[in-house]
Amino acid sequence: MAERSTAAVDVADNSGDEPLTAKADQSTADGVAKNRERDTEDVEAQGSGGTEGPGKASPPELHSGHKLARRYRLEECVTRLDGFSSWRAVDEKLRRAVGVHTLPADHSRARSVLAAARSSALLGDPRFVQVLDAVEENDLVYVVHEWLPDATELTTLLASGPLEVYDAYQMVSQVASAMAAAHREGLAHLRLNPNAVLRASTGQWRIRGLAVNAALRGISSETPQRTDTEAIGALLYAALTQRWPYESDAYGLSGLPKDVGLIAPDQVRAGVHRGLSELCMRALANDGATASRHETPCTTPEELVKAIAEMPRIRPPEPAFTAPPDYRRTTYQQGSYGRQAPRPGATQPVPSPPSPLQSRTGRALKWAVSALLIAALGLGSWQLADALMEQGGKAEDTNQTQTTDGNDKNGDKARPVKTLKVQGAQEFVAKGDAQHPADVAKTYDGDSSTYWKTNTFEEGPPLAPYKPGVGIVYDLGSAQQLAAASIGLRYSGNHTTVELYAADSLTPSSLDSMKKIGEVTTSGSTATVKVTKSVKSQYVLVWLTAVPYSGADPSAYSNPGYKQAITDLKFTG
Repeated sequence: MAERSTAAVDVADNSGDEPLTAKADQSTADGVAKNRERDTEDVEAQGSGGTEGPGKASPPELHSGHKLARRYRLEECVTRLDGFSSWRAVDEKLRRAVGVHTLPADHSRARSVLAAARSSALLGDPRFVQVLDAVEENDLVYVVHEWLPDATELTTLLASGPLEVYDAYQMVSQVASAMAAAHREGLAHLRLNPNAVLRASTGQWRIRGLAVNAALRGISSETPQRTDTEAIGALLYAALTQRWPYESDAYGLSGLPKDVGLIAPDQVRAGVHRGLSELCMRALANDGATASRHETPCTTPEELVKAIAEMPRIRPPEPAFTAPPDYRRTTYQQGSYGRQAPRPGATQPVPSPPSPLQSRTGRALKWAVSALLIAALGLGSWQLADALMEQGGKAEDTNQTQTTDGNDKNGDKARPVKTLKVQGAQEFVAKGDAQHPADVAKTYDGDSSTYWKTNTFEEGPPLAPYKPGVGIVYDLGSAQQLAAASIGLRYSGNHTTVELYAADSLTPSSLDSMKKIGEVTTSGSTATVKVTKSVKSQYVLVWLTAVPYSGADPSAYSNPGYKQAITDLKFTG
């Protein structure tokens, strides 16, 4: 099973090969160079900006209508520089739009581009624009990738002004989390800028050109995590201020004033969220020195993800209420249907319509309704009296039985049920990446509008074999006799399977080290798991092994697919 989006995008970022985030890119929002002739001259003058020089091979002679592998029909060249070209194309086999990078097989960077494309394809993370094919054929190397026609570049979004606070928070959260996952697999971007970050129509943020864009230009870095983290800081700075955090203008944004250094976003523009401003300064670097005066710098995407999780939660804005239009009577309702049109300029009185219940039919209707109400009240009173009499007889029989049985049953008192307080929680990852570890506390905060959500899967309901399951380990403070767990679910449908395990710590070593104590399968929005094996435990794992299919959830920035979210959780003992 693969967590892969089927949406498509990526146009090659066609800026000149200047140093990473610090210099301007000459591409437009759709990836077409504003001045290709000048762009090419800049590349030849400056080199690739990486560890390799530009390739000496001439670009292949391709044209619109040319087919690669008798499948990919080239439609429009959007970039042509430094020996490679990028195209918008059509996959005639699957009838979908794709993007294609091409360069000669004897180009000095052909091997590195193929290696980068294949490594990026193996990641399979839907937060990145996916590489679909990487081929060397007929003295030509080409890389096929997704194309997202409904996505908008951050460059285009910032053209109309800075992002709203919640949108900027979602952007930096999703981009930082995605880059942290990529670096755990040994992949870096090194060309992360406003042209490489896109927002889909569902609200999800996507990153394009992972590893490939840098390989096309021969860019490398001795500190790739520091480079990508600084780039994320620059993206957040631009989103908050509509300014580029360096002296030179770039991506349609004005740079900072010269000779004043790096200025905090909340000093550049009024009303900037203070927490996001401080986070931005922790990620940005100016000549290698942290720009933050109070907090330790974030030098890796993983550290940035932890810093975001420690921030107070930023809630989405409340939807604006639009008042309905004033009611206007139509000509027919005013009773003028069939009448002669009034003379121009003459004032016509508007007769008030008669009350609907004053007519003969209306009076008959009133009497009929009154009779039905009287009959219903009489029938209800008779049924209530009959039920009370039966209940009284049963109560008398019960008292007689208790007297006959003696003190044996009266002495057997029901055990009181108490709610067990959760002291802490942590997401448990048995295989692959974590889901949303920063949101685990939302499952026991008493607010049913907040939740911890799984990723969206293409196949289901069972998560195996891609994942054995996903879940959260809860700390009850001390060893407790657990009776049941009541779980609120965001998505209903066929079906959700929840298992309970007694764990030995908040961070158990494996699923095999824990003892299974309960299981339930439901298609509703709640699940109650009763403990079938009596056990005392301080730590309890709530483990989801199957999730239902649900449509798009715009408020959660979630695509259609198999997924689930826990809104409220309560343990009883």
